[in-house]
Amino acid sequence: MASLGELERSVMDLLWSAPEASTANDLRDRLALSEGQGKDLAVTTVLTVLSRLEKKGLVERERGTRPHRYRAVSTREDHTARLMHEALGTATDREAVLARFIGSVTEAEAATLRKLLASG
Repeated sequence: MASLGELERSVMDLLWSAPEASTANDLRDRLALSEGQGKDLAVTTVLTVLSRLEKKGLVERERGTRPHRYRAVSTREDHTARLMHEALGTATDREAVLARFIGSVTEAEAATLRKLLASG
């Protein structure tokens, strides 16, 4: 799974937090508010980012409306879990990676992991 650039991450954050699909103009305006970029960010730039995110399988476009509306294909949690699984899949020693990961979590996170493993 390809990593996300800074603007791609910002767009995905907005799509993940949106209750409904958004247009490129909506996203540009919300980016201006959240990122302080003003209206300097061209809508064509946002459309390019959305096209790249669509090619990566992270965004889907509603083609039946004009302007097109975009939504995240999955939740932020699903995306993060896929990234973690992919990263673990590249390791030659998965046990060592898991041990280092578990060794770096807080006690509260470790308790959550224990609880989830016990219920699974």
